[in-house]
Amino acid sequence: MTASTSAAGGPGPGGGEDGYEPDPNRWHALWVTLVAGFMSLLDVTIVAVALPTIMRDLHASPAQVQWVVSGYALTFALALVTAGRLGDALDRRRIFLLALSAFVIFSAACGAAPSITLLVVARLAQGLAAGFMAPQNSALIQQMFRGAERGRAFGLFGAVVGISSAVGPLTGGTILALASGGQGWRWIFYVNVPIGVLAVLLGRRLLPRTRPSGRAQVDLPGVLLLGLGVLALMCPLVLADSGGIRRVWWLFLLGAAILTGFALWQRRLVARDAQPLLDPRLFTTVRGYAIGAGIGTLYFIGFSGVWLVFALFYQRGLGFSPLRSGLAVTPFALGSASAAVVAGRLVDRYGRLLTVCGLGGVIAGLGGTALLLRFAPLHSAPWLAAPVLFLGGIGSGFVVSPNITMTLRDVPVRMAGAAGGALQTGQRLGAALGTAALPGLFYLVLGRSHDYRGALVAALVAGLIGMVASFALATFDWQRDRRASRRHRTCPDEIAHDPMHARQS
Repeated sequence: MTASTSAAGGPGPGGGEDGYEPDPNRWHALWVTLVAGFMSLLDVTIVAVALPTIMRDLHASPAQVQWVVSGYALTFALALVTAGRLGDALDRRRIFLLALSAFVIFSAACGAAPSITLLVVARLAQGLAAGFMAPQNSALIQQMFRGAERGRAFGLFGAVVGISSAVGPLTGGTILALASGGQGWRWIFYVNVPIGVLAVLLGRRLLPRTRPSGRAQVDLPGVLLLGLGVLALMCPLVLADSGGIRRVWWLFLLGAAILTGFALWQRRLVARDAQPLLDPRLFTTVRGYAIGAGIGTLYFIGFSGVWLVFALFYQRGLGFSPLRSGLAVTPFALGSASAAVVAGRLVDRYGRLLTVCGLGGVIAGLGGTALLLRFAPLHSAPWLAAPVLFLGGIGSGFVVSPNITMTLRDVPVRMAGAAGGALQTGQRLGAALGTAALPGLFYLVLGRSHDYRGALVAALVAGLIGMVASFALATFDWQRDRRASRRHRTCPDEIAHDPMHARQS
């Protein structure tokens, strides 16, 4: 059975291009992309539990070993939009397979690294490969699925995104517990190799090809401007743990200025009927894209940072092993995975209301967990918190999956890669901010009060602020959808010709 061919271009929202025929391999191909996506996102957090072992084995300083985590996140974010645009212009299948192959090679290089310098270099390259692979996942879903099937596919994709960060500490702790010897941390990287090789072989057989448009172009000035802007915003965040943010805070202002120049350049290209790297009309004419990207960015500020804070509290405050620490937060991952799959089937019926309810569940779950860990007896607090964390995980499953679906559902397939890359860039920036700010606040409160419980609560409350802001934005969009629905019932002919309210799959 050979890979089928699917058109990349076409007008209309939602990828409603004429001539769509369901690929018979689409569900098998989806699982290939989900496995690869899970590996790339898991590697953001899985290494965190092994940092003390790596530091001891490779004789590294805290600042050096921090780059093992931060360097991966940096290059991951830098590549996303450019990689998505290349997939749109050329062949998503080819970009995905090349990036996955590179990810496997550099995973092996990380595991074999004899020094901290070579490990950091390999991690930077691994993150770059992951960044080229990630936007092809959502773009291939846009290409292979339509209608209710697309919602179910994005539900599975949302489950992968939602649980990959939460299960990273558990997976890393399990590998360290099973691996023998002082260099067991290397298996955190080696485990990607057999899984990745199998995914490459299956991908070559199952993934559909993309037929590029006649005049595929890549906006090189846009690539440079966006890369410099994201780099300027990310650098202070990845240097936060070593105190570097105080020296380079001005890069935030520089990054904002460069990204403003990037936006103006993209508008100029559109006015000249040229092909931009990231079409600004995604944010102005595609219904739900701008708000969905904002919801995702705000949510990931709190969502990504809390797992590092939990690991610090359980391992340093309560003396848990990495494996036991990971098990303590597993209820959240279980709730998130189960709810995300269900949410993918419900998003067409309930729309943004799912996101609103989900965010309410996450806020209640993490808020309740903070109260229990602050006031309940220490010996029983983690286990009392487990069902409340499970509630928060269910809420998360109703946030990530429906938001991805509603953000990308009206994006034309010809722009799916760049749109998915931009969405994930916002999420990576939010995650970088959360993973820098929340542990930093934890250490700040701990240094002043020597109270692990108080430090945990302060960090969780800070994370909840981002989630509350995301909740407010989702509520606004839900109410706007309700008003549009009432207008449609009142004057359907007027709304039918309004592209801003088109909801096509």
